[in-house]
Amino acid sequence: MLSCNIQAGSSTSRYRDYAIRAWSHVLPAGKRDNLDAIAQLVQPYDIVGLQESDPGSLRSGFMNQTHYLAERADFPYWSHQPNRTLGGIASSANALLSRLPPNEVLDYALPGRIPGRGVLLARYGDGEDGLTVAVAHLSLGARSRQAQIAFIAELLSDAPHAVLMGDFNCAPDAPEMQLLFRRTRLAPPSEVFPTFPSWAPRRALDHILASEPLIAEAPRTFPAARSDHLAVALDLKVPKRCLGAEA
Repeated sequence: MLSCNIQAGSSTSRYRDYAIRAWSHVLPAGKRDNLDAIAQLVQPYDIVGLQESDPGSLRSGFMNQTHYLAERADFPYWSHQPNRTLGGIASSANALLSRLPPNEVLDYALPGRIPGRGVLLARYGDGEDGLTVAVAHLSLGARSRQAQIAFIAELLSDAPHAVLMGDFNCAPDAPEMQLLFRRTRLAPPSEVFPTFPSWAPRRALDHILASEPLIAEAPRTFPAARSDHLAVALDLKVPKRCLGAEA
């Protein structure tokens, strides 16, 4: 499994790029090579969660970046959840790429002081043994994150085999995260890696959390083209019964 904030294909390799390359947040130039590099990055994985994938606006050349990555990396199943649109100039989505067929994919708007955050939820297999995978991008503010984590905890409270991945905008030991670990079977990660900023990582913002019955191995991070976040990945041992009869 892999999770990555792809920054809509933009390039940021130092703090001043946020100002110097501000045009990249409204214009499509310079993104295709980054998207092709991300397609190569995600190709070996079975399930991928993306954040800040542009579903089609001026800055992406009106291209659905999730669909583009699914085709370039040969993922037969993909879904996206547009969350925030700025007048057709820029748009942002959570996204899922999958080599396994999900039984259903649902999306939910998350609470928060400023609207535009969501969680994308996919279910694999049948009944109580099924695997639930959620992709989220949480808010910058702790109070909004607390409300969002409470909402996600309610969604996952009855899921014995669950994975939550995404850009949490906080570390696993942040006070608001404790609610998630108390109300679900999700466990804190065995290792915590700084993922932001990608050129000099100091803050652990991006995580893949798995419920305790599942076995997570080999957690790791690596650059995602020139995004300002590192990608996070791990190998997850999932019983076949959780993925359906054809797994």
